Amino acid sequence: MFKFLKHWFRFKASHTAANSPQIDLDKVPAHIGIIMDGNGRWAKQRGLPRVAGHHSGMKNVKKITMAANDLGVKVLTMYAFSTENWKRPKDEVDFLMKLPQEFFPKEIEELIQNNVRIRMTGWKEGLPDYTLKAIEGAIERTKNNTGLILNFALNYGSRKEIMMGVQEMIRDVQAGKLQTEELDEAIFSSYMLTSELPDPDLLIRTSGELRLSNFLLWQLAYSELWFTEAYWPEFTETLFLEAIAEYQRRARRYGGI
Repeated sequence: MFKFLKHWFRFKASHTAANSPQIDLDKVPAHIGIIMDGNGRWAKQRGLPRVAGHHSGMKNVKKITMAANDLGVKVLTMYAFSTENWKRPKDEVDFLMKLPQEFFPKEIEELIQNNVRIRMTGWKEGLPDYTLKAIEGAIERTKNNTGLILNFALNYGSRKEIMMGVQEMIRDVQAGKLQTEELDEAIFSSYMLTSELPDPDLLIRTSGELRLSNFLLWQLAYSELWFTEAYWPEFTETLFLEAIAEYQRRARRYGGI
């Protein structure tokens, strides 16, 4: 009870703006996915290089993470870098790969104090050593935390995830570890990279784009989708609350009536 009250008063103190929507803390989505889009366009509008938008977007990660933590969200999955993003100009990719080196040393102590646990969904192969070192260090330092899981989808693509899951499942069938007749949605989900996490209840995408961009295609089957014109660097806590308030107004029927 004390933990809940502490959590509630901290939330109230952090989100008392008059225009903030009212949130039912008993109906907060357990898992929220965010496609953090629009960094480059945000920068272009201001006459800045695209990398300046990525840098501002990085700063916004902690702000929204703290808002999610205050609400009692269990998992926040942020789409940080897709398997398709390697096609971008080399200087932009190099800048993105260096952001974890800047983000974690600056923010890790506060994340630890707030009981946040870092996780990564994606493939380590292909990532620079310095990127991996920063991420793995943060994962190690927060591994015993029991609060919000801040899950970075990094070097991640859902089609690759599904194909590799199918390949692994076929190998298990051929090895006699799994019978074809046993296959169902739950078993298939166990071959996904997010098998230890619940499926997202809510997906947020910034920048006005209305597509999933190869993000958690299997896991988002029954998620509520919410889109905003705001670019990621200008996505505020109030907009985050608006997304959750809209989620709470919807009736999730999962194909039923």
